[in-house]
Amino acid sequence: MDISRAEQRILHLMAQGGRIEIERDDRKKVETVSCFTRDGWLYPDIDMALFRKLKRLKAIRSSGGQPYRITDKGLRLVRAQLDNR
Repeated sequence: MDISRAEQRILHLMAQGGRIEIERDDRKKVETVSCFTRDGWLYPDIDMALFRKLKRLKAIRSSGGQPYRITDKGLRLVRAQLDNR
């Protein structure tokens, strides 16, 4: 399955230990999405549509109220590069 360049970038960050954190409003709807690298830097190029697509592809998952992390399927979707861990 082919994924877009933006999705590829996010999955690479997450494969290296990054995470996606969400904030919800009073009605429990997702309000904002933030992607952090393993070093704690904020990655600015993520929006709600990209988050929903990664979630729909089951490339990311959250468990127990923790931040979203990459899944095994997400690791298979991401193309191999030298700097992946």
